[in-house]
Amino acid sequence: MTIGTIILAAGSSSRLGQPKQLLVHQGKTLVRRITDMALALRKGPVTVVLGANRHAVAEELEGLPVTLIDNPRHEEGLSSSLKMGLVGLFMTETKLDAVMVLLTDQPHVSLGLLLNLVETFQEGEKGIVACRYGAEGPLGVPALFATNYIDELLSLTGDKGARWIIVKHRADCAEVPFEAGLIDLDSPQDLERFYGK
Repeated sequence: MTIGTIILAAGSSSRLGQPKQLLVHQGKTLVRRITDMALALRKGPVTVVLGANRHAVAEELEGLPVTLIDNPRHEEGLSSSLKMGLVGLFMTETKLDAVMVLLTDQPHVSLGLLLNLVETFQEGEKGIVACRYGAEGPLGVPALFATNYIDELLSLTGDKGARWIIVKHRADCAEVPFEAGLIDLDSPQDLERFYGK
């Protein structure tokens, strides 16, 4: 089974005031950390979508076997980056069974979580596998989509991201628990809580 991975790393981090992709956690920048995990899956091509701070982020990934693709329209919202990520994947591999969508600002994502997503997809009958944030929390990314959802992902507009497809097709979605999924690093307050300052 071939699974392509899109890492969305194009955001300007305007609320944070510094590039969140370059924040360091466990000795690595967030973008390098999530990219290393995606490559460790050894399931298929990995595409990283760049936008704001593209040169600094690209430097972090220098020498890695990934496709870097620039999204000059990243300010239009998540959908534009998802589309560019899909373009990047299909430039390198046209026969995919699924696409995984990852963000850079979820510091508690682990390789074990990603393996759980892949195994759940391979063993199940659902076209989507998404993370459940806590017992009663929402569903979201990291998530896997069978290729029959590609057209819908390409049809998203504005700031609609992968979660919109998950909610729309809840009946075709398997869940993987991700207790810390709601912890992301969007604001200075998030950073203070995360780093315990």
